[in-house]
Amino acid sequence: MTQDALYISRSNADALIPVDVSNEIIQNMPGSSAALKLFKQLPNMSSKQQTLPIAASLPNAYFLNGDNALKKTTNAEWSKLTLTAEEIAVIIPIPEAVLDDASYDIWGALKPQIVEAFGVAIDAAVFFGVNKPSSYPTAIVSAAIAAGNYVEIGTNSNIAQDIIGENGLMQKVESAGFKVTGFFADGTLEAKFRSLTDSHGQLLYMPALTSEVPNTLVGRNLVYDEVGGVFDTDTALMIAGDFTKAVYSIRQDLTYKVLDQAIIQNTDGSIAYNLAQQDMVALRCVMRLGVQVANPINRRGVESRYPFAVLVPASEDESDESESSSET
Repeated sequence: MTQDALYISRSNADALIPVDVSNEIIQNMPGSSAALKLFKQLPNMSSKQQTLPIAASLPNAYFLNGDNALKKTTNAEWSKLTLTAEEIAVIIPIPEAVLDDASYDIWGALKPQIVEAFGVAIDAAVFFGVNKPSSYPTAIVSAAIAAGNYVEIGTNSNIAQDIIGENGLMQKVESAGFKVTGFFADGTLEAKFRSLTDSHGQLLYMPALTSEVPNTLVGRNLVYDEVGGVFDTDTALMIAGDFTKAVYSIRQDLTYKVLDQAIIQNTDGSIAYNLAQQDMVALRCVMRLGVQVANPINRRGVESRYPFAVLVPASEDESDESESSSET
């Protein structure tokens, strides 16, 4: 009597990935991603694409000249933004022997690393354009610089004036008819912020004392790139803007599938792992979300408007001059 070959099936291995792990990771994702923390979250997407109406022209109103004067007409126009759910994914191969080792908390070690990796991927794409899907908007740093919304650090007497002063970051956003609601900064700037004061000696920066209270700068939320994997400090040091104009919507929460019979290939087509032959399983993590940046018309009528501004590093010429003056 022959016996069918046995193997650890996907259903057998599913018990290794408890549902509460997936739920916990998606709940913690905004804590790892600055974009998801600062952007406005829309209702979850019910399909691959979701449209968002944006004002393209605004109606006008008029005073009447006399009791019998004719009332004028006006119109309004809307354009639309399309959010397209794009996939973020990673596969983590794990030897079965590791999973069998009860003394090692494999999920305790992986959960924060998965959250961090997805957060870095999202932030690097939307702020700096790293591996950005084509359906996503122009990276915020690139779009702000193209609109002329940037200030070189050291332009003014101190970094406070570079941010809040005349022709500072906040003024760049406000002059286009938007309101600065938050900041995203490289972690190395915190040392500069701790001593920031206004002309009356009042502190401008308030560090977070508990996890429930955010960092604030002039009363606005300030989020740092604490991981250090997002900011390209040769391009930008800080982003200020109206984060209500940046939106995201989730199509698929972070989900898992345990692979146990698959072959995992490198990008050149060579085989990296043969799970069945190498006594391995692989955890496939997938999330889908759409992102857009709205740039609606407003009463200021600035054609080159953009709701974000960027603090950029000093140019090489200025750095050389500063070094020369310090030497003399």
